[in-house]
Amino acid sequence: MRVPRVLLAGAAGLTLMLTACTTDAPEDGAAGEEGGSELAPSEEWFDQAEYDAQLAQREITPEGPEDEPWMQAIEPEWIDTSEFAHDSPEDATLCFSNASVSNPWRVTGFITMEQQVEALQEEGAIGDFRVSDAADDDNQQISDIQAFVDSGDCDAIIISPSTTATLTPAVETACESGVPVVVFDRGVNSDCMVTFIHPIGGYAYGADAAEFLVDNLEPGSNVLALRILPGVDVLEHRWAAAQEIFGASELNVVADEFTEGDGARIKDLVSQHLQRGEIDGIWMDAGDGAVAGLEAFEDAGQPYPVIAGEDELSFMRKWDEEGLTAIAPVYSNFQWRTPVLAASMILAGEEVPSEWILPQAPITQDELPEYLERNADMPSLHYAKFGGEDLPGFPEAWTDR
Repeated sequence: MRVPRVLLAGAAGLTLMLTACTTDAPEDGAAGEEGGSELAPSEEWFDQAEYDAQLAQREITPEGPEDEPWMQAIEPEWIDTSEFAHDSPEDATLCFSNASVSNPWRVTGFITMEQQVEALQEEGAIGDFRVSDAADDDNQQISDIQAFVDSGDCDAIIISPSTTATLTPAVETACESGVPVVVFDRGVNSDCMVTFIHPIGGYAYGADAAEFLVDNLEPGSNVLALRILPGVDVLEHRWAAAQEIFGASELNVVADEFTEGDGARIKDLVSQHLQRGEIDGIWMDAGDGAVAGLEAFEDAGQPYPVIAGEDELSFMRKWDEEGLTAIAPVYSNFQWRTPVLAASMILAGEEVPSEWILPQAPITQDELPEYLERNADMPSLHYAKFGGEDLPGFPEAWTDR
């Protein structure tokens, strides 16, 4: 039985409300012994086989159109969907249960999804598109999915689960209804869906960031790790990969700090560590707060660190303006196109991958000018690899969000 990898939206895709900043000082040794961070990955969050698989997948050339990464797949196993073929796809109703649009990554993605739906409707590939938004509430999303099932109106159901274990029974209920189910972004503990769509994963993201710091810092350099929250699988996988790589290096990880994704807290924590000693590098499991961390170095009159951020434009523009030594790991935002395209393929009875693994490549210094130019008119909270330039509402749908 195929068990899907349990994932959720990249860093920027974390669907939790941000809390207010705090001025609590970081505690010596809070994250590990002797004031530093523990660099042995937790057995709970580190799977050697999955880690090795994800790092290897970074080097595999995906199948699919070179200029359409949202249609590419890494080592796909194609399955027959002819049993779900709809007699009149142009009249088929597509239902989407969304965990939320509670952060910029999810807002960017949902706009892209809506524009892809419009394109498919114009082609006559799908009909009505119905959406429910659970606002990060598991119980609400369970109710939303049940309502779609009970209505009997859905010819296909797309689900982006708010959490993994709690939403598993609701996803299985949708599968049992007999309509094709597509799960994306985050997984559930079931393989009942027709296809599960996601980028490579958290280990790959964390490794991209950690390897960059190892390659660009001198031995003995001090690294501060900034994390959002504990206990979230894809974020824990990012940190576990970093621990594995840093532990084999000569870098000194002085601490890993939880920031709750709050910019003011990030700036405060970085400022406190700078008061206690030199910080040469910043590793982040979510880079949308990277600019706040960099401001702490400016306020302290300290040189910028080597930093791993994310493909959010506020960070990428700062990177360019200040000439930072940086990388932007990516949790491919263009994945929001793929579920509706997959649903249209299923309704047409076409083959789809049983697990649709999308490419997940970081943005490097060499690629920075290209992505900044392509996104020149986009707002700061936009994500560079959104992949919607060819869709009907470009660019207004994203600029006028």
